[in-house]
This record gives sequence, C-alpha cells and structure tokens, in this order.
Amino acid sequence: AYEKRFPTCPEIPVFLGSEILHESRSDDGAIHIIERSCKLNVDAPRLLKKARVEYVFFIQKNTVNWKERTLRIEAHNETFANRVVVLETCSYSVHPENEDWTCFEQSASLDIKSFFGFESTVEKIAMKQYTSNIKRGKEVIEHYLKELISQGITFIPRWTPPAVSGQKDERAPAVGHDAADVPLESGARRTTKEQTGSSCPPAEAVSPDADKLDADYIERYLGQLTPMQESCLIRLRQWLQETHKGKIPKDEHILRFLRARDFNIDKAREMLCQSLSWRKQYQVDYILQSWRPPALLDEYYTGGWHYQDKDGRPLYILRLGQMDTKGLVKALGEESLLRHVLSINEEGQKRCEENTNIFGRPITSWTCLVDLEGLNMRHLWRPGVKALLRIIEVVEDNYPETLGRLLIVRAPRVFPVLWTLVSPFINENTRQKFLIYSGNNYQGPGGLVDYVDKDVIPDFLGGECMCTVPEGGLVPKSLYQTDEEPENSDHIRLWTETIYHSASVLKGAPHEIVVEILEGESVITWDFDILKGDVVFSLFHSKRAPETSHKEPTLPGTSAPGDNVQLIDKTWVLGVDYSRVESPLVCREGESIQGSHVTRWPGFYILQWKMHGPLPCSGTSLPRVDDVLASLQVSSHKCKLIYYYEVLASKDFRGSMSSLESCNSGFSQLSGATTSSSQSQSSSHLSR
Repeated sequence: AYEKRFPTCPEIPVFLGSEILHESRSDDGAIHIIERSCKLNVDAPRLLKKARVEYVFFIQKNTVNWKERTLRIEAHNETFANRVVVLETCSYSVHPENEDWTCFEQSASLDIKSFFGFESTVEKIAMKQYTSNIKRGKEVIEHYLKELISQGITFIPRWTPPAVSGQKDERAPAVGHDAADVPLESGARRTTKEQTGSSCPPAEAVSPDADKLDADYIERYLGQLTPMQESCLIRLRQWLQETHKGKIPKDEHILRFLRARDFNIDKAREMLCQSLSWRKQYQVDYILQSWRPPALLDEYYTGGWHYQDKDGRPLYILRLGQMDTKGLVKALGEESLLRHVLSINEEGQKRCEENTNIFGRPITSWTCLVDLEGLNMRHLWRPGVKALLRIIEVVEDNYPETLGRLLIVRAPRVFPVLWTLVSPFINENTRQKFLIYSGNNYQGPGGLVDYVDKDVIPDFLGGECMCTVPEGGLVPKSLYQTDEEPENSDHIRLWTETIYHSASVLKGAPHEIVVEILEGESVITWDFDILKGDVVFSLFHSKRAPETSHKEPTLPGTSAPGDNVQLIDKTWVLGVDYSRVESPLVCREGESIQGSHVTRWPGFYILQWKMHGPLPCSGTSLPRVDDVLASLQVSSHKCKLIYYYEVLASKDFRGSMSSLESCNSGFSQLSGATTSSSQSQSSSHLSR
C-alpha cells in the first residue's frame, strides 16, 4: 500500500513526483531498498522566490525487510541542506505479541542553521507542512488499502528462504478489516482515552486471539505464566492503554506489580498507578541520564555491580559494614542517598534486560550480596536508621519483585538489633529471599558457592576475583553539612527541580491556581494526575484579581500549610464576579488528564480542583449506586494530585516549535486541538 504512492500521489497534492536514484535487493530477496529523489511544492512562494527556488527536493530511502516484516522510511532534505537540516524516520512493524496489529512509529527533527534572516518564517512553514502531511498520512494509507482490497488483494504471502521456497507459504495477517486495524501514520496523538506511546489499536478493537500472548514471547521474556496470570497481565495492560497517557510500561514491569500483589488485579493496579505517578512527578525515567553522584559517594559509598550469579542475575555487592552511614547522611543528606539508591535500581533493571538478551531467557531480578563485616552500634545511629527505612519504603513501593536473592554474610552480633528495626518494613515475599550467614558459614558447601561461581567471589570474601567496590572509611567531619543549611529532613523531595506541583483537596476547600492573561487568544495548558480520591476540575475567568488564602488543616496530619490554596472569595457570585469557561470534569482516582483552553479575553483565569461527591437528590429520587460506592471509596478528608500548567501565546502555539516541545512533555493533544479551533475565538480541549 505504501509503495503505491510512487512515482506520484494525487492524494498528496504537494508531492509532485519522484525518481528512483538507487535500488537493490539482498541475495535471498529478504531485503529490498529503494532510494528516491522526491519533488515537493511548498506553500511559501515569496520566500522561495527570494531564494530563487521553485521546488524543494527530499531524498527518501525505503527499506523493506520481508524476513523481519518491517518497513523503515528515512528522509532528509536536499534543498538548502547547508542551511536547514530536516530528518524524518518512520517505521512499520508487526506487534511482537499480536500479529494482527501493526505498530507505527514516526519522528522528525528540524535544525535551522541560517536562512537569509527568515529563520522564524521557515520554522512555521516547516511545522505547518509537517502537520499537514501527518493529517493526510492515515487517510492516504487507508485509501490504498481499500484500493488493494477492491482488486482482490487481502494478504501478502510470507517470505520464505529460496532453499525452502517449494513449501507452502504461511499467510500474513489480512489487511483492511476496519479502520482500527490500519497503522496510524501520525506524529500527533488522538484525542480520546488511549495509549499514546503506541499506534496499536485499543483493546476493544482486536480479535479474540489478542486475549492471548505468544508462547515463545512468554518463554523468552516473561517466564512461566499460568492462563490466569496471563489473563491478568493482558487485562491490566489494556486498562493502562485505555486510561493512562504517555508511554505504557513494558510487560515485565507490569508483571512485577502483579506478582507483588499475588495477581490480585485491583491491588496491583492501585500499586502500579501510584508508582507511575511517582515516576512521572520526580522524572525517575531520566535519572540515569541526569544523576551524577557526588565525588563523596564515589569514594565512601561501598557498593557496586560485580558480574552475575549462577542464574544469570546481575550481582550487586554492598559492603555495609565498611560504610559510614552517619557520615554520609550528615555530609549529603537523605535526598542524595535516595537518588543514588534509585539510580542503582534503575541500572539494575537495565542490566536485567541486557542479561535477558545475553542468556536468551527472562532475567527479571538481581542478586544483592551484603557484607556486614565491621557493622557496629555506630550503624544504629537513629537518623541513619530513619533514612534507611525511608529508602526501603520507596524501593518496596516502586521496585517490587526486582530483588531475586539477598545474601548476607559475616553478620555480627549486633545484626539482630538492626534486623528487628528494619524487617517490619520489608515485604514478606522479599524477606523470604534473604539468606543470612554469620561468621565464616558462607564458605564451603551451602554457602556462596551454591549461588555465585567461584571465579567471581570477591577477594575480600576469600575468592580470587578482584572487586572494584570502594572500601569506604570514615567521612571527614569537615564535609558535614552546616546547621545553617540542613536538608528538609521531614520530606524526601527526591527531585528539587520537578516541574510538577503537588496539592491536597480538602472537603469544602478546593485547590485553586490563578493565571493572568494579558492578551486575548493565549493558550492555557494543563497536565495533572489524580493520586487519591475523585475530584472535579473547572476553569473560571474573572476581571478581578483574587486574593490568596491558605486552608489550615483541621485534622492532625491532613495537610501542611501551603498545600491547599483557595482564591475564589466566598462573597464572589458566579456569573457576576467570575464566570465559568470550562464545563466541570469529574476526574477519577488514578486518571491522567491533559487539556488546553484558548482564551477569549484578558484577565485572571482560575484552575480549580474540588472534592467530588454525589449530587444532591431530590425528594422523589434515590441516590445512584455508582455515587454511593464512590463516596464510600473516597477518603472523607482529602484528595491528592500532582499538576503542571503552562501559558503559550496563540501566535507561537499554532504550528510552532514550542508546541512540538509541549507534545513531547505530555500535552500531546494540543497542536491538533488548537489547529481545529482556529476559526473560533475560544476553544478548549480535554483528554484522558
């Protein structure tokens, strides 16, 4: 269907024609490569006339791999290549779990070096052109699919090697069932509740066969699963696709949370949603790229990766007895230590994936070898134990089932005291993976050699392998933090530069933020996750500037001052002092909401979240069952959420690079919404 675009494509008016520059096939016919020069007409006559250019030429390279069943399209500009660099990559592939699904991925970049002083204009033209092509892409591929079907072509025979070409060909999945089966050729996202990290169809559009995973895929990447466990995995993944925005976790990640909750899908869903919100708020996905341990940690933190155990699990060695935990806490604070531990866990997951590919079987957890030689009462320093407990809590909540085995060696007499303090905070499933050796019991049969090959046992434990884990030592007191600059010890903030804010919504006390708009037709965008409870989101406009007031907590521990802000004065009258510009939206616990509003007037716009409750009933009607159940499930004291908002000038928003950046940061619906509303004075868009 894609090849029918060439040499010309009436369905894409700006595409004037093409000619083949180079064509080749592999000896076995599995790979077919065509490189073309494509001629495009661009909607910028005056600008191009100044540059003495009538048309724009692109070089496009298409690679079809019949063996792997993929199509890769790479394009770059030939015209103005020394001034503007445009790169685009598209790929079609068969979904690894369901052969009836086609996955489509598309990415593009624009780098304007110089363009006769028209850099801003060229940027807008390029983005407008790219957006236009995106919209037409899906329609064009559907057009040619229907054309093929009308010609009686509903499948393509599977490729087979020439040596076995006489055998009966397997049939590839039929094409053109309905629109849901067509690959999405679009860089913009849909505006409905669906998974945006993949172009696969939503769960309700697939065939009954999609309710099963491929047996080879399970054996290769997931391990043994019963039919019930496989069903739980598929159901939870489909729920995430329908309700969550952005990239959906891999099956291995979802499976960890199911195993941690004994495949109770409701409990696993709650745990996973909380963890995904936590990862999003503190940008944990980027910690390996952004976190650089202080030199102090490199020298005094006595832990590091060291080959793997006999089962292929990555092996992490921690010489806890040699670590000056008190000195590290005093010199760096809890947050730095926690960040470092999180980076270790992220690295562990990465190493598990690498070992899975190396050994050809699923490696989903790692082994930790803890040496307690040197552990004494100094390690029982209360703030240090408090930091350890907090770290354990965060890891248990967000990295379940990642620890395959914990080997504790040379446990001294003081160890039972430490174990009594920390064991209640460790999940029962995790505690069962602990093996504790006192003295030299770890040597010989039944010891380390049962789990770790002799040639990788560290030298300090009697092995022959040199281990590069730091030996630690006492942190100099001169490096301790001063009393004038203590860390916020009551709350591990994790990420000081997080773009998300957290808030509590109290009963009768909504949380509100104000955005001042100085010119009409600006765009207010928002992105928020509901962590606890159900809330109602609204947007209001007022010509008057509201005054900020903080709701003081009425119950112990319900909210800290500053966590809840109210702006709309109780004396204000709706329709007089302020007006509603967005219909109320009920947002359920665990949902992720994105949206935008094109403003009509200058003034003050108030974003409001208030606790959702059942609507009052008339004297003759009964409360709805759904409302009653919802009221029982929601906390009677407060709801929690994290949010982010941004204001963009309308002229910069439509088709500009800033909107593209917003799409990458979570506002994936905005570009299409604003474009579609360009003929109206006011527009808004909400998506889950």
